[in-house]
Parts: sequence; C-alpha cells; structure tokens
Amino acid sequence: MTDVPVVVTVAHTQTVTQKYTLTYPDHAPRATDPHYKAFNAFRAAHVDAAVCFVGQHVGFDECSDALGKPMVTQPSPGGHGLELHHKILEFSLLNSVDIKALMQDYPFLIDSAAIDAWAETESNLMFICARHHRGSGGIHHAAFADFEASIYVRGLIVPSGTPLG
Repeated sequence: MTDVPVVVTVAHTQTVTQKYTLTYPDHAPRATDPHYKAFNAFRAAHVDAAVCFVGQHVGFDECSDALGKPMVTQPSPGGHGLELHHKILEFSLLNSVDIKALMQDYPFLIDSAAIDAWAETESNLMFICARHHRGSGGIHHAAFADFEASIYVRGLIVPSGTPLG
C-alpha cells in the first residue's frame, strides 16, 4: 500500500458577497414601542462597564467606533463606540415571530406580550462596537457562521477596503 502525500492548502483570502432579500412585517416606529424604555434603561445601567463582545474574545485592537477610530481601551467613558445589538430577534421582526418555533428554544415565551418584554432584556441584547455591529463584516452583514467564527479567529473577517498583508 502506497502512502498518499498530504497536500496542505496554504493560507489565502477569499472575497465573499452576500445578496438576499429580507421581508419585514409591518411594525410601529421604534420610538413608539413601550418596551423601548427598557432598552434604553438596560443600556444606561450597563454601558459604563460594557465592552465589545467580539473584542473581549479576540482583542480590542479589532474594534472601532462608527468613524473607524480604534477602540483598544475598553470599557470607555459612556461606552463610546459601543452599540447595543438584539442578538436573537430585532424589534422589527417581533410581529411575525412563529411562537411555536420560538418556544422550542425559549419555552417561557408563550405569547407576544412575553416576547416583546423579553426582546429588551440581557438574554436578547449584547454590546458590540460599531465595526462588529454595522460595519463591513459586522453581525448585520456577515453570514452567521462567519461572524460566529470571527469571535474566536483573529482577523477572520477583513472589512471591505482594508489592505491585505
């Protein structure tokens, strides 16, 4: 029997483009949501000690604010550059949740009132920097598997326009 040589794939980059259409249900403006006060209260109560969830894992040197300025020192006064993300369900989607499907993972969410209240709690919220939230390759742009892996693999997602090498 002959040994087959192992060929290692060398490190490389690959450009990924995602394109699809989301269908949002009717929903009231965020500011009129009675639970929005809970969202703001949660942010106010926790922002001074908050850090970017991704940066906490792979290093704050991968974090930046909305203007692209590095956020290597966290926590920062007033949570500068940090944004509060709905990690499971965004406000705009609450009106179309399939309660039976949601109850498979969250059996205590038995009706829309419970879901609306839960949406603004720590179970559904996470602090992340602007880059990891809305930036190129952030949670609102990268494929789920890619974003999740970027929490544990430094430099996995390189924002568009960033020179490689």
